[in-house]
Amino acid sequence: MSTLLKNATIVDASSPYHHQKKDILINNGIIEKISDSISADDTTNIVELENLHISCGWFDTSVSLGEPGFEERETIANGLKVAAKSGFTAIAVNSNTNPVIDSKSDVEYLINKARNSGVTLYPIAALTQKSEGKELAELYDMQQSGAIAFSDYNRPVESDNLMKVALLYAQNFDGLVLSFPKNNSISGEGIVNEGINSTKLGLKGTPTLAEHIQIARDLFLLEYTGGKLHIPTISTAKSVDLIKEAKKKGLRVTCSVSAHHLTLTDDELHGFDSRFKTNPPLRTDKDRKALIKGIKSGVIDIITSDHNPIDIEHKKVEFSEAKDGVIGLETLFTATNTVLDLDDLINALTTKPRAIFELETTSIKEDNKVDITLFNPDNNFIFTDKHIASTSKNSPFVGKKLKGEVYGIYANNQLTLK
Repeated sequence: MSTLLKNATIVDASSPYHHQKKDILINNGIIEKISDSISADDTTNIVELENLHISCGWFDTSVSLGEPGFEERETIANGLKVAAKSGFTAIAVNSNTNPVIDSKSDVEYLINKARNSGVTLYPIAALTQKSEGKELAELYDMQQSGAIAFSDYNRPVESDNLMKVALLYAQNFDGLVLSFPKNNSISGEGIVNEGINSTKLGLKGTPTLAEHIQIARDLFLLEYTGGKLHIPTISTAKSVDLIKEAKKKGLRVTCSVSAHHLTLTDDELHGFDSRFKTNPPLRTDKDRKALIKGIKSGVIDIITSDHNPIDIEHKKVEFSEAKDGVIGLETLFTATNTVLDLDDLINALTTKPRAIFELETTSIKEDNKVDITLFNPDNNFIFTDKHIASTSKNSPFVGKKLKGEVYGIYANNQLTLK
């Protein structure tokens, strides 16, 4: 069946129709025609939505799903449904499962579980065996099976030599190494940002220095090895400066920031609400503003949800005992849409992440395959529990005023609307 999108504003800098309102006729997953007005016959599925905007399909580069091992937090099947309803045509899934995704068969398991979905799942496999930071995992074999990068999710590689070896070895097959920006010996037992709020609340703080030292180490190693490195979820102003200088040197380094670090600060901690316990921790407003500036200037390449479902037994407990992590697929767009220009936001969800992870890029043009997100950027609302489709409910945005509405996606020849 053909599908006709009526009066859709196209947000795609690579398209000749960028910022233009058009009708778009889709047939068998291919854009057949783009015009000011297209007539449809009785067999055509007409999609006409308020203030409809479309862009190339969004790609979230840091999503945790419970399966295998933590299905009570989130299954792959439900996680993919949540991603589609949240506007994502592709997600990169972290290795923090049980068992950890550290072998060829583990990678193939994830990919096979996601077959026939409108959302494409790309595994990020563990960098080290069992993510223990002692020996490299089977990187080449996992890449050949479909892993797009390698990371011990939210765990730094403490061994300098092991990180050096990883960067050198991955060059043999153009692999992408991720390094979590945290020095555990400096961070110690800190659970929130070290500063005025941690002192007032009597909570153990982790200094920004823990992030800066790790990033500086990794950049020195990268300069030595000549590999390529991605630093996920940076959280401080100094981190932006360090990466900016490294890029000026010509180092192949990229980085991401989470939606909650762009929009929330450690002022949220005064209620001791464990939904705001994250890793890295929420920082100051000065850091938040520097991160926004980093997106606008292009120093920060990607915005991610850093979606990490945590079951209620490990979240609704005393703050110091709660596990780190927030869910964010449902709120990535609507939260960051409150602080960023639309073009900057879409670029950080589409073109840049696909280029960094070396995935096929698309453009909204005639005869191209359809891989698009449908949304309204102008709808203001209060986010509540009823907006959460994830199995786990650990969202820090409940009760917050957000902006925009995601209608769904059209990808893999499937139209998925909320």
